[in-house]
Amino acid sequence: MDPIDEATIRGLEDARLRSLVDADLEVARALHADDYELITPGAARYSKDDYLGAIEDGTLDYRVFEAEADVAVLLAGQAAAVRYVARIDIRFPGGTDSGRFWHTDVWRLRDGRWQAVWSQATSIPARE
Repeated sequence: MDPIDEATIRGLEDARLRSLVDADLEVARALHADDYELITPGAARYSKDDYLGAIEDGTLDYRVFEAEADVAVLLAGQAAAVRYVARIDIRFPGGTDSGRFWHTDVWRLRDGRWQAVWSQATSIPARE
């Protein structure tokens, strides 16, 4: 595998976000490791199967999920981390959430493929 660079990781993150908004489960499954975990702003913990299953059945419906500004990338051998402010608009049972969030993902190279293994989002309070 060729050495990874920041632009490639940013491209993978962008493709991951698009796959979630578009509910493109084939792409999403390829970009998320089997042991992937998400921690939501509400402190819920999702496994890959729970998260992508909820997107597939419409329980989670991203209307918008995109980086608002530059995506910072930290490369460390066969791992990489990204951090950025995201704009998210999502529908879920019992409500919606829309706003700006700090978002962090950890990617790992496994079997020749880069996959997201951890994600965490933190809400940024709206300014009054």
